[in-house]
Amino acid sequence: MSYTTNPHMGKVRRDAVNLVKYRGWSMRKVALRYGVEPSTISRWCKRPFATGWHELPTQSSRPKTIPNALKKEIVEAIIEKRIGRRRCGQHICHELKREGIHVSLPSVQRTLDRLGFLKKRSPWKRPHDATPRPIVLNAGALIQLDTVHILTPDGTRIYIYTLIDLFSRWAYAEAVEKIGANESVLFVKRAVSKAPFKFEMIQTDHGSEFSTWFTHSMWQLKIKHRHSRVRQSNDNAHIERFNRTIQEECLDRTTHTISEFKKSLAEYLPYYNTQRIHMGINYQTPEEVLRRC
Repeated sequence: MSYTTNPHMGKVRRDAVNLVKYRGWSMRKVALRYGVEPSTISRWCKRPFATGWHELPTQSSRPKTIPNALKKEIVEAIIEKRIGRRRCGQHICHELKREGIHVSLPSVQRTLDRLGFLKKRSPWKRPHDATPRPIVLNAGALIQLDTVHILTPDGTRIYIYTLIDLFSRWAYAEAVEKIGANESVLFVKRAVSKAPFKFEMIQTDHGSEFSTWFTHSMWQLKIKHRHSRVRQSNDNAHIERFNRTIQEECLDRTTHTISEFKKSLAEYLPYYNTQRIHMGINYQTPEEVLRRC
């Protein structure tokens, strides 16, 4: 940070020094001309390369010394713990305190940031809405949505969109050839038309098929959208368990082609929603839970 942002100050200082050293003006007279203190003119004349022919650039206002700066030993200890175990600033701060080195957490974080040890958020990364997770008290209050990737014998992929309601455990799934934000929106619309309740909020992971465009499309359908927390697999525990169930009880028992998957899902989903009992809802079927709502 500099004292002034005027880009022409270097030329002004040069002209002032020129008047003193070559025109014979007194420093008081030059100071009066440029509206500064005589001591300022004196400092300009003492600057390196103050010959009256070179521009004198604006110097930084950064202090030469910092009385409260961390000692070199503490900085080295912070670097050692960061490089050794890749621990975060909170862990490093507490470990240093246990070793008798008293340093505040902001000092540790500033040191890591100054030395380039903190990973910066990419300016190109799209932020997701931090919508709070609701309390599930009725059907449709929170629905988890996910995709399953299945590799076929010929090396191609088949994608399965899966969806489950946390309150009733009512589920829906489809086999598709490709996934994307537009395909995700179309899948949700088809699920809404088949569900016996209204969708209030959908929760997904951070896959590209559930991008910001998907969020805005859900808003147009009067459905809220939230993303699960990063590296928190329990946030989507219900849909992950349903993905395993539908693979073990349905998809793994048929030929791995999209036509066979569609046929098997059409037969399995009515059984799952109307006949299969679930431990999580006191050994009831999703249809029985919805009937009591």
